[in-house]
Amino acid sequence: MVTAPFVVPALKKHTATVIMAHGLGDEMMLARNWRRRGMFDEVSFIFPNAPSIPITVNFGMTMPAWYDIATLSVTKTKMQATEEEFLRQQDEPGILRSRDYFNSLIKEEMDKGIKPSRIVLGGFSQGGAMSLITGLTCKEKLGGIFALSCYLPLSNKIKELLPENWPNEKTPVFMAHGNADSVVKFEFGQSSAKHLKEMGMEVDFNEYPGMGHSGDPLEIQDLEKFLAKVIPPESKEASPGL
Repeated sequence: MVTAPFVVPALKKHTATVIMAHGLGDEMMLARNWRRRGMFDEVSFIFPNAPSIPITVNFGMTMPAWYDIATLSVTKTKMQATEEEFLRQQDEPGILRSRDYFNSLIKEEMDKGIKPSRIVLGGFSQGGAMSLITGLTCKEKLGGIFALSCYLPLSNKIKELLPENWPNEKTPVFMAHGNADSVVKFEFGQSSAKHLKEMGMEVDFNEYPGMGHSGDPLEIQDLEKFLAKVIPPESKEASPGL
């Protein structure tokens, strides 16, 4: 069962929405930090909660997750073999089920009068992966997608999932990955970015030296610049992102 998302409402007239999907759950503090600094005050931040499900890679332990994971072992020396193995073991039903949920959140924002071009999808780890797959296959043209320390799920069949006329082919994508990530290997994120670029997408892939499966002040600064660019304030009274 999925509990209702946590919402950090806009401080001024609500003109844009950022849906931030959790990995380790630290994104909420990020939005509160932006509030304290007077940033993105036209933006409502939505934090969806994943259901608790058994995770194979964690010996079947039940924990909040958007889909099951069998393995994440991608190495520099065996990149191709392990990536192919990973793709074969993906939880496609779970991924698509979560994608439907994210699409329902997008629709809820549109029903409130928010234009899809003012909606940004993003997240960390699994949340970033879900933002990529949902954003790419969304039938509405979104404002942007950001994906932190993650990869593109179902990349082996992504073209089959794209809607007619592919509205988000040119939607800006911000990807960030630490080259010391031991959970989702840097090479896996890099490979996903390369795949998206080969599909014709506008992907800004950023490498952060020494960063593990976590965040970094420079990464946050880069994300702030991305958000300020794709959802700039509409009203003259609103504070800019930066």
